[in-house]
Amino acid sequence: MSFVTYFPGRGTVRETAYLEGKVEGKVEGKAEGKVEGKVEGKVEGRVEDRAELILRVLEKRGIGVPEDARQLISSCTDLDTLTLWFDRALTATSGEDLFAEEPGAGQAPV
Repeated sequence: MSFVTYFPGRGTVRETAYLEGKVEGKVEGKAEGKVEGKVEGKVEGRVEDRAELILRVLEKRGIGVPEDARQLISSCTDLDTLTLWFDRALTATSGEDLFAEEPGAGQAPV
């Protein structure tokens, strides 16, 4: 003996459209999630790589980096800041030079 349930609207166009939309939504959501995850992963990889390159440039140039500066570089997640620090690492004479403010920064133009 089988038990069959019946409710109003079962098998109708409305129900079919609802179920198809639900499936499509799940598929689209998964695809978007995968793309977002890949993009975030690439950005995180670039950030980590840039921080490692800054420390390596300073090391190869024989410039000591204090532990607090090393921690600041390694924990930074802003790619623009890391790019600025990398550029500064190419000409820095000390680890602290990376974090020096630009001459004239914060001053009102004359």
